Amino acid sequence: MAINLDKFVAFNQRAVAIRTDRMEIIAGNLANANTPGYKAQDIDFKSAMQNASYAQSSSLTRTHEKHFDVSTRRSNNEIEYRVPDQPDTGDGNTVDVQQERNIFLDNGLRYQASIQFLDGKFKGMKKAIAGGQG
Repeated sequence: MAINLDKFVAFNQRAVAIRTDRMEIIAGNLANANTPGYKAQDIDFKSAMQNASYAQSSSLTRTHEKHFDVSTRRSNNEIEYRVPDQPDTGDGNTVDVQQERNIFLDNGLRYQASIQFLDGKFKGMKKAIAGGQG
């Protein structure tokens, strides 16, 4: 029986890709904390995963090597502006540095957990292939 590795790790691969994208957006927020008029952005992880699951189930296939792999691409409509929970300082910037740091750390821990879970799947697969010897 053939094992389809894409299906075996697809969920975890999408989770890691979305967490990576979210880290980049949060880092951008932190980098622009003093930029007048900058609006803090974020990705709703749950809806991004649902969209990724829908994209995978719609059975899009690449018919040419130059086509984009849509299964891991982030859609611009997943990026949302964060509603500020602090009063406007007068320059229109909505970045709360402490909140961004906390979200960055939380996302980093969840990213690491996703990587470790994926690693565990591969170790289990390797052990199964080796017949319990590995």
